[in-house]
Amino acid sequence: MLLFIALANSHYFLQSRSVLGGFPQDGSGLDRAVTWLIATFVDGRAFPMFGLLFGYGVARIAARQTAAGRSWRSTRLLLWRRSLFLVVLGFADAMLFYIGDILGAYGVLLFIGVWALRWKDRTILLVALFFCLLRWLPSADSMAISADAPDRSMLPPDLFTGFAERVVVHPFIALLGPIGFACPFLVGVWAGRRRILEQPQKHLALLRWTATVGVGAAVAGAQPASLMLARVISKPSTDTLALIGPLHDATGVLGGFGHAALIVLIARRLSAGPGPITLAVAAVGQRSLTCYLVQSVVWAVAFTPYLGGLADDLTVTTTALLATATWLTTVLMADWMRRTGPRGPMEVLIRRFTYRTSSASISAV
Repeated sequence: MLLFIALANSHYFLQSRSVLGGFPQDGSGLDRAVTWLIATFVDGRAFPMFGLLFGYGVARIAARQTAAGRSWRSTRLLLWRRSLFLVVLGFADAMLFYIGDILGAYGVLLFIGVWALRWKDRTILLVALFFCLLRWLPSADSMAISADAPDRSMLPPDLFTGFAERVVVHPFIALLGPIGFACPFLVGVWAGRRRILEQPQKHLALLRWTATVGVGAAVAGAQPASLMLARVISKPSTDTLALIGPLHDATGVLGGFGHAALIVLIARRLSAGPGPITLAVAAVGQRSLTCYLVQSVVWAVAFTPYLGGLADDLTVTTTALLATATWLTTVLMADWMRRTGPRGPMEVLIRRFTYRTSSASISAV
């Protein structure tokens, strides 16, 4: 899924006379095919899965704290420390590397969403449904159909301009982002209470149903936008666009659930005897925060005008190749860490800040 995140983020840096949904509209036939693949299987489908896993992880942290005899106040403060770390790290990433960073939004979501841990299951699911329905409302602001080219906050001409632009933009991303992540986060909290992802043998019917319906709905719901972005069909009227964008986004949430369920089902089959490739990919997941930030650094170096300045030179296809190469590099890096012992540096820092543990305690864990 971190490969999907790389593919989803990188094409938004590209510049062209005509841009739609972050895709230049003057590319080759191969570019159009890659555009269709990314818009169908990646854009708006990877982030909801991470929202689900984030909520799931929060529920499991809270459950472990309760089992250890910690009070609700102690657990809440622990999660708020984690929230603060994400907000600060997200701000630093946005200012220095990638303005589209979502860590700050996750931090804000956790700060508010911690109270959901006290809700009953019915309340959690009803609130999740409310935020899901919000995504179905007609809107012309969907990233899937946006005609906005990258601005100076993404491609600043100099370091000072970058700071000046980003310090204004980032708060909007951090404060409004939780609205889009709330549904998968809450469903993740609900699933975490039942340990659905950890104990798939008890929930096979649910996982299979979710994988089939979720991925199927995501693929079908993406087609109006995907075919338009790939220039297979013409750009429709503004009123129709206001329906296509939310359809793409809302079915993407279902796709996030479907991807999570599908990966669990695949992992269940691989768990008996994982090979070197499986172990390497798993190592990335165990160091996902570090690997995610490596992507931000690559985007800054590759696309910033006063550094690599490739926003005018790369195409959708070559950018996808850059994203894939970046992900493969993190796989090799994470696997080296797995074989030699160290955790990811960001994982060490967030654990130390959250649990107030020493380096020796982290190594022991």
